[in-house]
Amino acid sequence: MQRQSASKRAGPSHLQLPRTLVRPPFTEVSRAALLAASPELGNVSIEFIRKNLLATAPQMLAGISALSPSHLPGALPKSSLPPYITVPLSSPRDRAHPSYPTHALAISNPSPSGPGDTHLIFPVHALVLAAHCSKLPSLPPAAPRTPGSTLVHLPVLPLPLPSAPAFAILHAFLYSHNLAAVLTALFPIPPSFLRALTHKTVRAALHPESGSADRHALAAHLCQASTANVQVLMTHTAHVKELWQDMVALGINDPALWDTVSLAYEIVLGALNLAVMSK
Repeated sequence: MQRQSASKRAGPSHLQLPRTLVRPPFTEVSRAALLAASPELGNVSIEFIRKNLLATAPQMLAGISALSPSHLPGALPKSSLPPYITVPLSSPRDRAHPSYPTHALAISNPSPSGPGDTHLIFPVHALVLAAHCSKLPSLPPAAPRTPGSTLVHLPVLPLPLPSAPAFAILHAFLYSHNLAAVLTALFPIPPSFLRALTHKTVRAALHPESGSADRHALAAHLCQASTANVQVLMTHTAHVKELWQDMVALGINDPALWDTVSLAYEIVLGALNLAVMSK
């Protein structure tokens, strides 16, 4: 989807956006990738694996948080990406029994002001990616970790995606499955809607008839929060588009996430229409 210029603001004809964001055909994740990440899984069902990952997410997030922030780079230039990153632990004796990440993804983030690319660095657990991303390239072998060691060695995988900032939203979601966090990362949402947010409420808001009042209220809130500024709303639209593009590129097939992104797109289109009509 290509974003058209909204600078003239003369009317809807200047906002050439598709009516919906198309969901690609479903592709199941690779059993080989799952076994490469965790050979002991055998024939365990993907549904069970995902439920177990959600249950152990606090330990995995604790493992990511335990990496010393002063030694884990947030970004690196493309020209000097190392094959692996060694990171000391800031809390090696954490009582939460953290599960440390196995890899670091380097997501290209082109610089608008210079010729070189910067890669944003994301520590990840291979099994989380393998369980949710059907188009993930093969990860390099994880580095064995010596028990009691205060160092974590993370093989680096350069991963070309449409948007590194959008992947930050996906990175958080793959661990937490927090739909409210996805929406709030895209644009302003009323706290009252977020407090009751579940996949069921998202689907209800998407219903063509019964959800129209909710969608209009959410669009009106966004339009007001953006002071009916079409350029600001187009920026929000771009954020939704980039998240959608990353989901397609990674082959993520989570119905709750897809419905939430669809709702976000409906909201931002509605806000754009309100902004244009107010001019």
